[in-house]
Amino acid sequence: MDFTHTETRRMLADTIDRYLRDKYPLAARVEAGNAEPGYQPAHYEGMAELGVIAALFPEDQGGFGGEGFDIAVVFEELGKRLVNEPVMDSALIPGPILAAAGQSDAVENIIAGAARYALAAEEPQALYDLDHVETTAEGAGDSFTLTGTKTVVKYAGGCDGFIVSARTDKGIALFLVAPGDVALRSYTTVEGGRASEITLDGAPGTLLGEDGAGAAMLQDAADRAILALSAEALGIMQTIREMTIEYLRTRKQFGVPIGKFQALQHRTAEMLLEIEQARSAVINASNAMGLSGAERARIMAATKYSIGRIGRLVAEESIQMHGGIGMTWEYDLGHYAKRLIMIDHEWGDQDFHLARFVELGKAA
Repeated sequence: MDFTHTETRRMLADTIDRYLRDKYPLAARVEAGNAEPGYQPAHYEGMAELGVIAALFPEDQGGFGGEGFDIAVVFEELGKRLVNEPVMDSALIPGPILAAAGQSDAVENIIAGAARYALAAEEPQALYDLDHVETTAEGAGDSFTLTGTKTVVKYAGGCDGFIVSARTDKGIALFLVAPGDVALRSYTTVEGGRASEITLDGAPGTLLGEDGAGAAMLQDAADRAILALSAEALGIMQTIREMTIEYLRTRKQFGVPIGKFQALQHRTAEMLLEIEQARSAVINASNAMGLSGAERARIMAATKYSIGRIGRLVAEESIQMHGGIGMTWEYDLGHYAKRLIMIDHEWGDQDFHLARFVELGKAA
């Protein structure tokens, strides 16, 4: 099979790479994560102007992509430069949910970079299980009030609305809630992003889609998020690979580059092989976006497990081969390794997805 990207996707990747290489220094990323909104709005809007967000949406929603490989191309490039703009959390995840609910104006604004929405679906006791929803919604028709708590809502500060999962008499449903109707407690995440705890106390909400259809909509969002995170991790691994090889070539001990030492050559070779395994997993997940149901879910679970395992190995091996300098916050590798490790904890870690893969296999 030919896995070469189309000319349009190659041009998109080149455009993103050129923009980030020229205008997105790592130091500015670190500084932005320490205060609201946790990212750099000028860069987010700049990437929207370049068509980065539009590439995540199909033509019937106002974009020019929307397929699995489009998502992978975008997030692999973002990972290479350790971008923390909320392209996934404010566009890729909420956009299709709003589109499915007929909120075309909101989707148009998202694609233009003029509006951001945040998904509030995780709860303190859920342990990655999106079906574990204790937040309640009472009402009928277009009038509901929501009560409950949501955790780790990424880039919630300054967003234009929250998409909140809540339980009704018919099951799990999704609601659009105005920012002014919730209480936020924001904080900086371990790898330098921004998240919030959200409290709803009788907050008015507008039903998105059908009552009781929220579980399926959340699973679709989870599959897109897993693909995006996996592609981002692949991009990070490629940058770590280049940094490590360059270090082995230039760092000398006993008068020779340490890359001449056979033990380090073996460890490097193993790391490179694992990164290629990660690439294969991302390609498989990109192709699986054209599938549906349990078949796609099982592939996504396998991908997230593989990326988590390989990501930890790459982070640990690269830091050990760099020695003490790899642990310093002043050296770029530490930032990349930390983000790579934390990707494993978003939308389900290795243990969660390994168990999910087994359960889906039994059902099949």
